[in-house]
Amino acid sequence: MPMSATEIEQMIKEAIPEAVVQISDLRGDGDHYAALVTATAFKGKSRVQQHQMVYDALRGRMGNELHALALQTATPEDA
Repeated sequence: MPMSATEIEQMIKEAIPEAVVQISDLRGDGDHYAALVTATAFKGKSRVQQHQMVYDALRGRMGNELHALALQTATPEDA
């Protein structure tokens, strides 16, 4: 069963409470999303580390309930 944009946002915000999360359903099928996650927690971390924080927040659902996520991350200073 596909994940909703609301579920994705909630999971990210649970793991990164101050995050500002913008989710777009790319195909309207609930399977292919784009996300922009902005958080102070990303400060000083590489892009890979930032993305890993978001993937960790999704608790193994990438590739299962969540088929595809085009992810962008930023700190508030970068946004």
